[in-house]
Amino acid sequence: MKELLDLLESNARLTESEIAVMLKMDEEEVRGRIRELERNKTILRYITLVNWEKVGEEKVSAMIEVRITPQRDVGFDAVAERIYRFPEVRSVRLLSGTYDLGVFIEGRTMKEVSHFVATKLSTIDGVISTTTHFVLKTYKQDGVIIEDDEEDRRLVVSP
Repeated sequence: MKELLDLLESNARLTESEIAVMLKMDEEEVRGRIRELERNKTILRYITLVNWEKVGEEKVSAMIEVRITPQRDVGFDAVAERIYRFPEVRSVRLLSGTYDLGVFIEGRTMKEVSHFVATKLSTIDGVISTTTHFVLKTYKQDGVIIEDDEEDRRLVVSP
């Protein structure tokens, strides 16, 4: 099962027949396992990682550190749920250390991101403080190097 998930995570475009060959399984068995993993929400979604700058699409990303007051019986979960329901929010993670949550958002402009923090995020009951960090450049995302324009620096060896 782990091998199947590893293959799909690294390349969601693999066909069931390709996976079957790689795992030495029957194609119908692969199809059944994938359906079961989708049904029980082990596989949540298939995504395409896009370098939007290549198509001229400008997006502003920010990572916001959030300190919150945990609520009785639910801890951080209730506030985290309120936050992750906003469409601007791409990811919310519980952190150790000074801040409780890491909130990753996207907007069209810095002003739009700032407006989200000021009017939506910081006004939630239980949010004590926020610190916003704007992303200036992404070098690697989800294990993929975004721009690998580096030339081969090995010395040419000739006989």
